[in-house]
Amino acid sequence: MPQIVTNLWFDTQALEAAEFYCSVFPNSGIDVVTDYTDVGPGPAGTPVTVDFHLDGTRFTAINGGPVFTFSEAISLLVECADQAEVDHYWDALSAGGEVQQCGWLKDRYGLSWQVVPAQLAELMADPDPARASRGMAAMLSMQKIDLAALLAAVEGDG
Repeated sequence: MPQIVTNLWFDTQALEAAEFYCSVFPNSGIDVVTDYTDVGPGPAGTPVTVDFHLDGTRFTAINGGPVFTFSEAISLLVECADQAEVDHYWDALSAGGEVQQCGWLKDRYGLSWQVVPAQLAELMADPDPARASRGMAAMLSMQKIDLAALLAAVEGDG
C-alpha cells in the first residue's frame, strides 16, 4: 500500500520550520535535506526539500517561494491525552503565531493546527443532545480547550 506523506509549502523557511516542529514533538527528526543545485530555481546549496518525521508521521517541507501560503482550509490535528499535553502543544505551537477559537491556532509559519483533548470528539457526539449542546457551547467559547471546563459543561456544572 502506498504511503501518504503530507507536503508543506514554505517560502524559504522549510528547514527552520521542520527543526521547530521536531523540537515540539517527541520521537521526531530530520531525515533528509535536499539542496538546490546550480540549475535552481533557488540559490545553489540552500534547502529545497526537508523530509522529516513527527512521532512516526512523515512530512516533506519544500521551499517553493512565496507563490502559495497556508490557509485554514487544511490543518493538522493534535489529539492530546490530557490537559498537560494540550497546554504543552498549545503553548509551543502558538508561540509567535496566532491563537484562534475552539482549539485552533496558526503557528509562526502560518500553518493551522487544532490542539484538542482526545475526548473531544466523543463529548461532541454524546447521544444525549443536551450534553452534546452544552459541550459544543463551551468549546465555542474557548480558544485553548480547557478539558475540566468542557467536562463540567457537559455534565451541566459549568
